[in-house]
Amino acid sequence: MEYDLIVIGSGPGGYVAAIRAGQLGLKTALVEKYSTLGGTCLNVGCIPSKALLDSSEHYHNANKHFDTHGIGTGKLSINFAKMLERKNAVVSQTTQGIVGLMAKNKVDVHHGMGSFVDSQTIKIDSDNGETKEIRGKKIIIATGSKPFSIPGVEVDKKRVITSTEALGLPEIPKTMIVIGGGAIGLELGSVYARLGTKVQVVEYMDNIIPNMDKECGRVLMRSLKKIGVEFFLKHAVKEVSVKGKTVTLKADDLKKKKEVQFKGDYVLVATGRKAFTKGLNLDAAGITIDSRGKVPVNNVCETSSPGIFAIGDVVEGVMLAHKAEEEGVAVVEYIAGQPFHLNHNTIPGVVYTWPEAAAVGKTEEELKKAGISYKSGSFPFKASGRARAAEETDGFVKILSDKETDEILGVHMVGPRAADMIGECVVAMEYRASAEDIGRICHAHPTFSEAIKEAALGATDNRALHI
Repeated sequence: MEYDLIVIGSGPGGYVAAIRAGQLGLKTALVEKYSTLGGTCLNVGCIPSKALLDSSEHYHNANKHFDTHGIGTGKLSINFAKMLERKNAVVSQTTQGIVGLMAKNKVDVHHGMGSFVDSQTIKIDSDNGETKEIRGKKIIIATGSKPFSIPGVEVDKKRVITSTEALGLPEIPKTMIVIGGGAIGLELGSVYARLGTKVQVVEYMDNIIPNMDKECGRVLMRSLKKIGVEFFLKHAVKEVSVKGKTVTLKADDLKKKKEVQFKGDYVLVATGRKAFTKGLNLDAAGITIDSRGKVPVNNVCETSSPGIFAIGDVVEGVMLAHKAEEEGVAVVEYIAGQPFHLNHNTIPGVVYTWPEAAAVGKTEEELKKAGISYKSGSFPFKASGRARAAEETDGFVKILSDKETDEILGVHMVGPRAADMIGECVVAMEYRASAEDIGRICHAHPTFSEAIKEAALGATDNRALHI
């Protein structure tokens, strides 16, 4: 079978690339090793975790906040099995939707492990033992990533778990130790903290969400402490051992220079993810991975082998589903003869705790390191009428703009619906707007997004109206 394009991997990067290729009239094949489409994100990542985040937030609000609004609930209970059942239904509906999109865009789906025979030929080994080969004029590698652990910590998937296992535990733990204060650890940790689990986050760095502006980390940590999450920063994990149903974690407290121990029902290893290229037989296509396990690409995501591209988590850059999607679309349009458009500086990052944290562009730390002069405007949600009405006053919006030109260089926020609000700032930065531009745009009142306008006014001329 001959194709204009073969896409290996059906995660957000892969399936979106296949859809765009179908829209552009390319005869396209999508190769997926698992029985369901959607990759990590839809099956054991973004979608199921958000389903549990929403369910646990409903329970937490009913348990802790409804009384403030004059709502009596009586005695609450948690049907954890039903909560997981709903999560699974959401995943099923979403993955089945991808099947429909493939059919709609005339994309041939091949299930099985894909590997290179040569630079244009892919062998597909299916679970039933059948093998077939397909050929493509162009090929996109979109095989994503897998969780990885650290020295001294062996994942057994029973008591020492990754995010995958955390999405389907047989019980609500009494205690959970989370290794890593990044998005994955904080999101899943907050799920269980809301449901009553004692959650302890052990982080090597001196702040959580280390890829974001430090102020976001400080504010988010204060907020998560309110739901009972404990934080142990500057702790280097040395060893994790399991005895029966108890997990013991040993770490060096780098600040106090002493060894400490933690005991819990589960240890969640959330130390990041690594590119997944195992079994692809990249050598046959003339491709070698770098020292970090990633596939090197040029500025249009093309590998060292002409006609073979790589996108998403297998290449350099942030490991985010929407980054993979944009790379997939850009590559397919380039293959079809259109301009390659992608600005990595305007890819937003989000942590879906509550409150949420979201950011786009440069942090203050990055601007200082680069020696760039900037202005900063910040507005707290406690000064927002809409936030007070909703009892959602934790957090802030901060806008950083160039000191000379006023062009927006970065936006950072912690607060209600930050994940949705960051989109306005992405649009502004794509069009190289100034802080004054946002400050002069009318925002509906009362809304959470007024905080963006106020922060912009603060950055423009230190003239926020409501503080």
